[in-house]
This record gives sequence, C-alpha cells and structure tokens, in this order.
Amino acid sequence: MPNSSSSTSSTKSVRRAASELERSDSITSQKFVGRRQSLIEDARKEREAAAAAAEAAGLSEQIVFECSDSPGKPPKGSQVNPLCRHDITSPFPPSGNEGYVHNRDVLFHKMCNSASFHITGFTDPVYRKRRKMIGDIAFKYKQGEPIPRVEYMEEEIETWREVYSTLRDLYTTHACSEHLEAFHLLEKHCGYSPDNIPQLEDVSRFLKERTGFQLRPVAGLLSARDFLASLAFRVFQCTQYIRHSSSPMHSPEPDCVHELLGHVPILADRTFAQFSQNIGLASLGASDEDIEKLSTLYWFTVEFGLCKQGGAVKAYGAGLLSSYGELVHSLSDEPDRREFDPDTVAVQPYQDQTYQPVYFVSESFSDATEKLRAYVTRIMRPFSVRFDPYTASIEVLDNPLKIQQGLETIKDELKILTDALNVLA
Repeated sequence: MPNSSSSTSSTKSVRRAASELERSDSITSQKFVGRRQSLIEDARKEREAAAAAAEAAGLSEQIVFECSDSPGKPPKGSQVNPLCRHDITSPFPPSGNEGYVHNRDVLFHKMCNSASFHITGFTDPVYRKRRKMIGDIAFKYKQGEPIPRVEYMEEEIETWREVYSTLRDLYTTHACSEHLEAFHLLEKHCGYSPDNIPQLEDVSRFLKERTGFQLRPVAGLLSARDFLASLAFRVFQCTQYIRHSSSPMHSPEPDCVHELLGHVPILADRTFAQFSQNIGLASLGASDEDIEKLSTLYWFTVEFGLCKQGGAVKAYGAGLLSSYGELVHSLSDEPDRREFDPDTVAVQPYQDQTYQPVYFVSESFSDATEKLRAYVTRIMRPFSVRFDPYTASIEVLDNPLKIQQGLETIKDELKILTDALNVLA
C-alpha cells in the first residue's frame, strides 16, 4: 500500500486534477456534468480498495506471478543474445521452456517490484478463473497462427464501455493528432466501439498494414529486457483479458483497455513505430544498467510522453491515453513538464503509486527519434544489429560483408528516392 506521504500526494493530485476538470473546455458537455470530479475520485477509491483487499487476503505480487531467473551463458560461438532469454533471430521464447513466463510490459514490470502493487480482482475466484482461461490462449498460441478470438461476457463489455465512452470524448482535445487519426480508422476497420471489445487478430492485421507491427497474445507481465527485445522485431505483446469490473477506471497492470486504447492507435503511426522499435533494437546486447535506462526512457515516452502540436501540448503516452484521471492531470498546471532529453530522462526517478510529478515534452516524434538515435550510439554493446524487413529478423553486423550488403540496400533505396525527386522537379 502507499505510505502516508504517497497518499497525501495522491489526494493532492486528485484534488488538483478535479479542479482542472472544472476549468477544462474539453469536457464541458452535458454528459460530464456532475461526473467530472467523481470520475477521478472513484479511481482513487478503487486504488485504495484494491490495496486493502489484497492486504486483507494476504496476497502479494509473488504469489500472482513468477519471474524466471536470469539465463546462463550461451554456448560459445552461438548467435544468441548473451543477455536475452531467446535467440536473437526470434522475438519469441523457445518452446518447452516451462520456467519462462510469456508476459509483458516495462511499465508494469516496474510496478511489480513495488510494495504497493496489487491486482484488483485476485480475491475474486470467478475473475481468477476467467483470467486463467484467457491466459491459456497466450500459453498455447504459436506464432504464425491467427490469434484466437475471445468471446467477452456482458460484464466485461460493460467495463470496456464505461472506460471507452469516458476517454473517447476527452481524446479530441487531449490526444495527439496521430492517435486521433488512427483511432478513427480503428473504429472504421477494427470494430472499435463502446459495445465491442476489438479482437487482437483484427487489430494486428491493421497494424501490420500500417507500420509492420504485429500483436502477440500474452498472459500478463514481462521483464524489461524481454519486452524491449520484442519491440526490436516490431512485435507488441498484448493482453486479452480486461480489468475487474469493480475498478473500471484504474488497473495497476496491463489489460486490453490499456493496450487497445493506449498503445495500438499510436503504433499505427510510422514515425512513432520506428521510435518504439529503435528502443528495442538498442536493448539487444545491452547491459543491465542500460536496460534499466532504456526502460525508463520507455516509461516517460511510450507510456507517459507528451508532445507539442499546433502550439499546444498533447498526450501520446499509452499510460495517459488509457487513464482518464492522469490524462487530465498531465495537461493541468499541477505537474512539472520538461523538455525531452534522453540523457536526463534515462535517470529520472519514476512514480508508480500515483500520478507522475514530472512529464517530458517532445517537439515532435521526429525530433524524439533523432535524439534517441544520438543517445543509443553511446550505449556500449558487444555487437551491432539491424532489422531486416524482408525476413522480419535481426541481423548481427559482425563482419564487413554484412555491413557492405546493408550499405548496398541503402544505396538502392536512396536511388529510388532521388529518381522520384527528379521526376517531381
């Protein structure tokens, strides 16, 4: 549970966020009259109730999830990432590895290590059984097969409906344009609506056509190293279960609300997709210290990032775009907003018990990508890598011939672009 100081900070954030709601032009519609302050207050109460229930039941994160130990050294001469649990040419764990947990998300990997981390609904045996049933889909899934569909129950759809309807009205003024554009396309092509929880297979096909990213079903949490490694292959590991109905506006772990409303729309933007993959590529072969820095960069960008657009600050982080209270808070006068600088961000302490006191603002996705490129060149690794889009694999650049082949590919692409410019001229 949060300590007393954390509770005070949380209450202060809730009250300030509520006052911002009173002044916000974005949510003055009749629909929000009488609900604006209660939505954030309800989220606070849900956090407290979940923590109290878990403490009363004697639960802890250790009995909910198990994390496998660090791997041993790979065989000499093998093309295996010595700091990763699986072959560098594959973003997926080896079959038959019973100690491997097929789970995900840096954000909640961090929260899993916090004493305040509790899973809402894990005192409910019916919910636990449902979670296990959906989680089994991920454990049995084999790459290349269509992602199995989940028949969601009415109670689950009602939870989705409440969050979806509340956030959708807020996106117009608080979300970045890239998120808004993709969100409308997802409503048109992937079944996004208040009355339907989209299926991962449909969404994965949409993303692959847009940016080359694909979804893979997983059961829950993942270590930072393994999650970032998946991004290197343009694979985003995605949960299919939904949060407990008693806590619709808050979940301390990833669920399909967080994934589908927060992550998926922005992954449909090519520049942002490249930014995400670049973090993943930089993680391959990186030291534990650099993994921690890269995961913190991920935290303050992909999860809680802000950017400038049209003279205003907008949200692009999935943790913001799937949380009503923090989305409002992040654009209020309460937090400290600073310019995005990777060296500063990588060592910035993070907050996992209440709203972030600090957010980082990028000039644009392109600017953030360029700054990240400069940052990762200073990461010391035993090898360099590149992503091969033709085979969707990672190539280790360990001899001059491979580098020469890569340069030839770039030359061909530059020739095509140069010819196109000449035609336009």
